[in-house]
Amino acid sequence: MNRIAVFLPNWIGDVVMATPAVRALRDHFAGASFVAVCKPYVADVLAGSPWFDDTLFLDKKRPFAAVKALRANPPDAAVLFPNSFRAALVARLGGCRRVYGFARYGRDVLLTKRLYPVRGAGGKPKPVPAIDDYNRVAELLGVLDPGHRMELFTTPADEAIAEAEWQRLGLHRVREVVAINAGGAFGSSKHWSDESFAEVARTLADRRGCRVVILCGPSERETAKRIAALADCPAVVSLADATPSIGLTKAVVRRASLLVTTDSGPRHFAAAFGVPVATLFGPTHIGWTETYFPKAVHLQKAVPCGPCQLRVCPLDHRCMKLLTPTDVTAAAERLLRENEREWTGSQDGSRDEKPVLSIPAFIL
Repeated sequence: MNRIAVFLPNWIGDVVMATPAVRALRDHFAGASFVAVCKPYVADVLAGSPWFDDTLFLDKKRPFAAVKALRANPPDAAVLFPNSFRAALVARLGGCRRVYGFARYGRDVLLTKRLYPVRGAGGKPKPVPAIDDYNRVAELLGVLDPGHRMELFTTPADEAIAEAEWQRLGLHRVREVVAINAGGAFGSSKHWSDESFAEVARTLADRRGCRVVILCGPSERETAKRIAALADCPAVVSLADATPSIGLTKAVVRRASLLVTTDSGPRHFAAAFGVPVATLFGPTHIGWTETYFPKAVHLQKAVPCGPCQLRVCPLDHRCMKLLTPTDVTAAAERLLRENEREWTGSQDGSRDEKPVLSIPAFIL
């Protein structure tokens, strides 16, 4: 094959989970040209990677732009990580000679080679980690098992901005920096209270002498400011005054000693950079997004109504309210103890790591 179009997932975290499959495809078809086809808002997730020679945007405002661009140089194959009918239709209209993906949402006829979802009792789809499904799609093209090692990159520009923030916020003065991500695009049902995040931040700063930085996206600046203010601790700061970007978030997470986060995209940034991560799960089924990362702790309370997969809780949000700051702080401290890092004194914040100890993946 000389040219392969890879349709990337539509969620930031899912793009990260697709990186083992993308890397395996690139290695297998080393002489081919690769084009990424994706939503504009996820493009920066893979910025700095060596895998793609070109990028095409699937933009709702210009629905046929990607089709036209593909037809100008038709790929030998299209690899569909999203399950949407639209992705398969764009691949076919764009002249892709072969189309690989899951047979879902009535698009069977558009696929050259197809997979079917794993189903459990009653024929309902069984929770299967997305990373495994993406690997299965890659294997349709003859690729060997891609494994589970996720991978991301940063650009020099991202690192320069992160370094400026590191200096401005005084993060270079301490041995440990804990990052907190309180946001999430999925919906309010994934959110934990600002007061609870503030308590975790303050407690970690007091007990460990570390600094805590609150991450934020463009729409999360006020939340980040509020958490830092509620913590009422000089060692707890936020990125609210910086210009938010996926690149900055990646670069800061890469430098951190630990990430405490909701079940959202930055959770996977941590795993891709080998950074320990404690994730708060509420309405979402862990089985869909398990990544087999050994330095991860998943915190989820068992409730009769969950995991419901709903974006907005119709009841009392008990799945998240039952998670206490004490639960989260204990998990964070355990990860920090078992993944102790030492500064090398380098200006970019890189560290020499001690051997990693595997820990249980679930706390219920």
